[in-house]
Amino acid sequence: MKGTNGRRAGLSIVAVTLLTGVAGCSSGGSEGSGGDGESASSSSSSSKGGGTHVSPIAALRTAEKSTDGADSAKVESTTTMGSLMAMTADGSLGWDDGLTGTLTITYTGGTMADTMRQLGATSMEARYLPDAYYARMGDVFAEQAGGKHWIKYPYEALETLGGGSGAYLKDQMENSTPNQSVKLLLASGDVRRVGEETVRGEHTTHYSGTVEVADLATRNSSLSDSQLADLKKQLEQAGVTTETVDIWVDDENLLVKKVEQGQAANGAYSQTAYYSDYGTPVDTEVPPAADTADFSELLQQQGAGPTS
Repeated sequence: MKGTNGRRAGLSIVAVTLLTGVAGCSSGGSEGSGGDGESASSSSSSSKGGGTHVSPIAALRTAEKSTDGADSAKVESTTTMGSLMAMTADGSLGWDDGLTGTLTITYTGGTMADTMRQLGATSMEARYLPDAYYARMGDVFAEQAGGKHWIKYPYEALETLGGGSGAYLKDQMENSTPNQSVKLLLASGDVRRVGEETVRGEHTTHYSGTVEVADLATRNSSLSDSQLADLKKQLEQAGVTTETVDIWVDDENLLVKKVEQGQAANGAYSQTAYYSDYGTPVDTEVPPAADTADFSELLQQQGAGPTS
């Protein structure tokens, strides 16, 4: 019995830690603004040909609308979060009617990589559906979970986790779309146009800003009061006080790269993400129910259910 309880406790710890790690896919910072075949062609706010540019705020409003309206894209990202994790993600996401998509997530360092190694694999498949997020674990996990390979995280259930972490995780899992980074940069209130640069062979315009969370609701960012309040809540729940955001927008007003970095409750974090093939088909299936364990049930099995 003691061994069974120990396994169940281990499963609940894995379930919570894994969820926190995957939420890092949708927040976090930077590896820097260079590399990957990028080159800067201008560091001023004027173009090489001396043309006139619209203001950074107006340009970003257009980029936010265009990116949101594109409905889907292929995604590649690299994320680090203190000593908790270093990870990569690769796949496609759609956001036409709720968040959908499939990513392959690989843990390359930190305590999450150690945990995944103990479960027999450092990579997993992640599926996003409008009402829940699913993570496919390895055979070692399945042996401890009644033969089930998938963990289901219903978004509504996440709100019942203790403290503010549940609401934060729910927001992060439901708001992993590229245009969220544009909104965050708009909310900084001090957006500047860095210049024109080439990102993976594409001509882009680079914008940058620093988000001071304490001032978020008072800055003139062009976002609505409710949008500012939501962004501020998400950042505060993550323990973020200051975050820098850089984005690169192509000639079709679509986000092709974003870089975020800052300090959160778990330590320094960073994320670089690339977006391509906007409008790509995204068809995500719900994993078989017989092969799926519910996150809440894993907690309740060992008497550690969500708290209000």
